[in-house]
Amino acid sequence: MPSILKIKLYGTSRCHKTQHYIKLLNEQGLAYSFLDVDINEDHAEELRNLYINKKLNFPTLTLGTKKLRNPSDAELIKWIDQLK
Repeated sequence: MPSILKIKLYGTSRCHKTQHYIKLLNEQGLAYSFLDVDINEDHAEELRNLYINKKLNFPTLTLGTKKLRNPSDAELIKWIDQLK
């Protein structure tokens, strides 16, 4: 049964950590949305609104209502498994 978990990855193509998460999510076979904050101001604004300080804290992943700022691989996999 496919996962209905909505995963969003906020980052930039130039960020090596963002690229790491893209690779990890692809290896896990997970559907996600990559929201590049460099090329789309709407994505940047959406990311700013996740944080009280309104900063572009990327990479950030959201899994449903859970927000993870630059998580370790183990932490990310743990949350994905819990929220499936």
